[in-house]
Amino acid sequence: MNSNEGLVRNIEYERKFSLKRFLFQWEWLLVLLLVVINLINIRLSPNYWDFDNLMSAIQMFLDKAILVFPMMLVILLGEIDISIASTMALSAVIMGVSYQSGIPMPAAIMISLLIGTVCGLINGVILVKYKELSSMIVTLSTMIIYRGIASIILKDQAVSNFPDWFQYFGWGKIGNIPFILFFFIIEALVFTYLVHKTPFGRKVYAMGNNIVTSRYSGLKNDKIKIIIFTLNGIFAAIAGIFLTSKMGSTRPNIASGYELDVIAMVVLGGVSTSGGKGKVGGVILSIFVIGLLRYGLGLINVPSQTIMIIIGALLVVAVAIPNLKNSLRAFNKMNIFTKK
Repeated sequence: MNSNEGLVRNIEYERKFSLKRFLFQWEWLLVLLLVVINLINIRLSPNYWDFDNLMSAIQMFLDKAILVFPMMLVILLGEIDISIASTMALSAVIMGVSYQSGIPMPAAIMISLLIGTVCGLINGVILVKYKELSSMIVTLSTMIIYRGIASIILKDQAVSNFPDWFQYFGWGKIGNIPFILFFFIIEALVFTYLVHKTPFGRKVYAMGNNIVTSRYSGLKNDKIKIIIFTLNGIFAAIAGIFLTSKMGSTRPNIASGYELDVIAMVVLGGVSTSGGKGKVGGVILSIFVIGLLRYGLGLINVPSQTIMIIIGALLVVAVAIPNLKNSLRAFNKMNIFTKK
């Protein structure tokens, strides 16, 4: 066999398996899982498929979903940010205290966004300045600090009695569609374009695949990292505004454990924890898989600890399957070369 024939055979092999790669993408498994979860939920509650009930179910977890897309960027870098829930709490507490002290609510909201920006910026700057520190350690430290500051400011008190119009963020509707769902759709479209269609998105993938190579290729790695962590802080503040609006009050312990659900949604969506791999489509599907799974299990009063075990099992599968696929692909290639 000459080299040209071998090349043709390799091309034909790749073409033959391109359809399989498409059909066996992780996203299709998430679609199947989402269908199964909805069928189970319908069986548990006959009124589940009622439009208003479905919108209410979706509305319950979309404040977490706001955090998922910026977290996806962080994990695409091969980093992690576990301080987002504490950033939510701190920005929401300062917003509440600002309003309570006489500052107009629109100005208090802007202060909240500023606090979130500063919190995210601090994370990014520390990681860039001290490259030997892991993002896990840095954001664990800031998670404790931000939550601690919120507790010092408000202690065990709560701030409530916000203006009536502020409730619109959490409970308002445009027609029959929750306002937060419109916000989520717009955010999803913006991040889909940012991640998959812009040079910035390609740079993030390049950094996640090989941080050293990307640096020698001329990418401004430090600048990109700071931007992404700052963006994470901004969206944490936005999520804090929506959550406070939905609850009608704010306190230092709000959003406790949110970071775990958000990271779970990103990883279950097929984003590699080592960085450089993942699609926004998979992340969107995983948001609804986890959100509706929690809702369905809640219908039959399953304890939250059991729900966490189930979600944890899904994450193990999500991490294991790509590794299994890579092993099978390597095995198939080895067989091809052996036959030659």
